[in-house]
Amino acid sequence: MPFKNIVWKEGKYFVAQCLNVEVSSFGKTKIEALKNLDEALELYFEEDFGK
Repeated sequence: MPFKNIVWKEGKYFVAQCLNVEVSSFGKTKIEALKNLDEALELYFEEDFGK
């Protein structure tokens, strides 16, 4: 399933949020924020479907 994400800057960090599910993450760069979001999504779905 393709996910829609948005990224914005808050202070000195970038925030990445998935619009399909309530998961977000942050990083010092856009790339880092998106990478961290990918990891957070993996954990979210692992926890959700692992039960």
